[in-house]
Amino acid sequence: MKTAQETRTIAAPPARKISCGHQYRWAIFLLIAALAMAVRLPRLADRPMHTDEAVNAYITGQLLSGEVYRYDGRDRHGPALCALTLPIARAAGARNLAGLDERMLRLVPVIVGALAVLLFVTVARETGMIAATIAALLWAFAPLPLYYSRYFIHETLFAAATLGLISFGWRAIDLGSLAYGLAAGACAGVMLACKETALLNYAAVGAAAVWWLFDARHVRNEAVGRAPVHWSRVLVAVSAASAACLLFVLLIYTWGFRHWRGPLDLLESFPHFLRRASGEGHEKPFWWYWKLLANGYSGGALLALALLGGVNIGCKATQPERLDPESEHGPNASITLRLFLVYTVAICAIHCAIPYKTPWLALNLWLPLSVLTGCGCSALWRWKKSALFRGILVVAVVALAFAIGRDTRLLVFLRASDERNPYAYAHTVDDLLRLPERLDRLALKHPAGRNMRIAVVSADAWPLPWYLRKFPNTGFWQPNQDPGLADLYLTSPEAAERIPNRIEGRRPEFFGLRPDVLAILWCKEQGGSE
Repeated sequence: MKTAQETRTIAAPPARKISCGHQYRWAIFLLIAALAMAVRLPRLADRPMHTDEAVNAYITGQLLSGEVYRYDGRDRHGPALCALTLPIARAAGARNLAGLDERMLRLVPVIVGALAVLLFVTVARETGMIAATIAALLWAFAPLPLYYSRYFIHETLFAAATLGLISFGWRAIDLGSLAYGLAAGACAGVMLACKETALLNYAAVGAAAVWWLFDARHVRNEAVGRAPVHWSRVLVAVSAASAACLLFVLLIYTWGFRHWRGPLDLLESFPHFLRRASGEGHEKPFWWYWKLLANGYSGGALLALALLGGVNIGCKATQPERLDPESEHGPNASITLRLFLVYTVAICAIHCAIPYKTPWLALNLWLPLSVLTGCGCSALWRWKKSALFRGILVVAVVALAFAIGRDTRLLVFLRASDERNPYAYAHTVDDLLRLPERLDRLALKHPAGRNMRIAVVSADAWPLPWYLRKFPNTGFWQPNQDPGLADLYLTSPEAAERIPNRIEGRRPEFFGLRPDVLAILWCKEQGGSE
């Protein structure tokens, strides 16, 4: 039987010295966030608008014009990205679609991507400062998150909210904190306000929660004893999170309680979302994401470090845990890391099993894998404390940093819309940037100027609505429809065969739309007028 003195010794772990990393934690992450912003801002308008960006821009333009947001679950996503964009667009003077430009729109994911670095502060207590800092640096400078942080799509905001849900959610349950519970619920609401695919991430979080309920009901730590689960704390945290999530989803999908059909439309979209998971032309094999993540000079090394980090966490699950005097881990760090590992395995399995795959969805895998990569580096650092080994490790990390920089420069800036870039998926080609310039020249010669009538005939005209936004008399037709008389016709090759009487006597000019997809401009020899 233990004496009272022995019990007190077990219940109170020895105080640990506050490390320099802990003391200056916020300063370090604020610096990384500032650097992340700096690397994301240059040349925002150089890359042509992807179709998905153009669709989001069109919706934003409608909202700027005063329309109420109405959710369309057939081939659209939630309103969160557009809602965040509206204040910036209005502050810049935009009042409709014609007033928007690429820099204005892409500034939102740039800001979100930079600020998301600060969320890694919330995992530093569990992973340690080394792992959290490496994960934050990867988010800031690795090619995949940097590329899509300069894309006017939902993925960057979605990934940031996912990290917030995981970190705030565990803190809420562990501490019984109402504030953390509300923060976790808000993050869950933002996820669903971004994309219906939030259901997949919820399922992965649920898998981690089930594991915790059955296998981690007590904190196993010889230094602090066995702490039982406080179910009242769990109930408070889950209730607060659920209420916050529900309120946010209602607020955003009703567009400020002005369109009450919105939440019902969201529910009705789930069957379509499940059907779409079968592929719809985007079918890929289960291993496709791993090939994508291993791309470049740095991808394979990062995956290897993530595997090392995961194995290290998994192996510690079967061993008694002791506080490492060199570590900043909190007393519940090990169970938190195992929860994160279960989530990582679950979300990777879900997305690999689903046939529908696009490169931006790889952010769902990349985010937890980056944290495991940081854990792998931290494990190597603590494995051997000899100066020689750590010196070799530092040299290897520096070499890896140069490889990441090379990949980022090539994929994010030099080949942003190149077919050889695996992230530029079904991307608009640079050649389309000639089209607005050509139309402006034709407008100068036309009596109506930019008010000349343009008929676009194509089964899939995107992103042409974006590039024709400054020509108000532009209409869009399907190939089986007659567009009537127009000053200019812009068609796909297939549609041109359907309207020979409309384009007879006109000269064709060819513009690349997407890889192996052309748009044909039909205009008169004299300025394009009838």
